[in-house]
Amino acid sequence: MQLGGISSNQLKDQFLTLLVTQLQNQDPIEPVKQEDFIGQLAQFSTVEGIEELNSQFSEVLQSQQLLGGFDLVGKDISYIAPGDAEPSKGHVDQVVVENGNIKVVMGDKTIPVNQVFGVYDPATV
Repeated sequence: MQLGGISSNQLKDQFLTLLVTQLQNQDPIEPVKQEDFIGQLAQFSTVEGIEELNSQFSEVLQSQQLLGGFDLVGKDISYIAPGDAEPSKGHVDQVVVENGNIKVVMGDKTIPVNQVFGVYDPATV
């Protein structure tokens, strides 16, 4: 899990460090109330839960994108390749995942699926 570039373990370590520091530096005459600690733990648990949900949603989104990419196999597409100014057309031979990114393969060209802006069934064109 990542939260703004910080792993879940790093977040836990930072939280525990902050908690220990808070305990070490509290006023002995007026110590921090137990309810305050419980509130902080609840907030931390909430952040962890939200981060876990984000991770699961990200996995579901990637699965949906991959399934959508599979639907492109055997179809003709219009796309703008990175670095190209003009649109191109091609026939999708396969779909691959490279570093978590879904790409379509047309012969020797590999294009990110988010560069595709048109899909055509070659049997109907």
